[in-house]
Amino acid sequence: MQPRRIKTISEYHKVMGLPKPEHPLISVINFESIKSLPYDGATSVVFDFYSISLKRNFNGKFKYGQQEYDFDEGIMFFISPGQVFGVEVAKQEELRHTGWMLLIHPDFMWNTPLVKAIKQYEYFNYSVKEALFLSEKEEITIINMMHSMEQEYRSNIDKFSQNIIIAQLELLLTYAERFYQRQFITRKIANHKLLDRLEEVLTAYFNSDALATQGLPTVTYIAETLNVSPSYLSGLLKTLTGQSTQQHIHDKLMEKAKEKLSTTGLSISEIAYELGFEHPQSFSKLFKIKTNLSPLEFRASFN
Repeated sequence: MQPRRIKTISEYHKVMGLPKPEHPLISVINFESIKSLPYDGATSVVFDFYSISLKRNFNGKFKYGQQEYDFDEGIMFFISPGQVFGVEVAKQEELRHTGWMLLIHPDFMWNTPLVKAIKQYEYFNYSVKEALFLSEKEEITIINMMHSMEQEYRSNIDKFSQNIIIAQLELLLTYAERFYQRQFITRKIANHKLLDRLEEVLTAYFNSDALATQGLPTVTYIAETLNVSPSYLSGLLKTLTGQSTQQHIHDKLMEKAKEKLSTTGLSISEIAYELGFEHPQSFSKLFKIKTNLSPLEFRASFN
């Protein structure tokens, strides 16, 4: 089934049975004003604009990929233009949820630095299950900022309005970044279990024939194996370890290379091919960057 595409904020208002938006490119919506979805059962949706939602007490399900998630706590999640997501509510059941949603069209940010900067916030590429769980204090902070933006576009629009709203949006995105960093740290048990699983996945891959036949594992492969999005995995790892997923893969590669250099009589070329390199020079160059020694110098240190 093709996802339902909603191209404009005005179209979203119409589909959801809401009054016409006061501004065509930005809208703050109270979820309590949406009593039902314009379809029965489940559907997939794509927006051509950004959506920032803060939800509570949702009696439906969100779907991302092949998995479903339901939430009772206050959660915040971010959807970028073109991202497919699913929503499902039991047939004949009234939709129940509280909270707020900010819709903002990319055209609103046209000719401002934020039109590019917003793409740097990795949480727009997180999956629904990687939503941001907010404390009550954090929730109040976000809602107040949404209301400030709403108040600005509802007042008389003048030449300052866009800059003020852009500044408020940038502040909201920065707070969200801070709250995600806090979540990476406070949810220690789940996150450290993920680190343990990462180590297991890398060890299994590097001990198999996959390295020689398929080359280094990609960040996407690792993330899919761990059932998280690539952006979320890298964000989590940077916070907990200071390194990206790619750096963890290279560290495991160096560990394997050192093992082969110190315990086998294989030539540098043979080791390079076993580690998935097409050209031994590429292996030697990476090894030198990572260890400050050439493979031959490292091997010589054991003799």
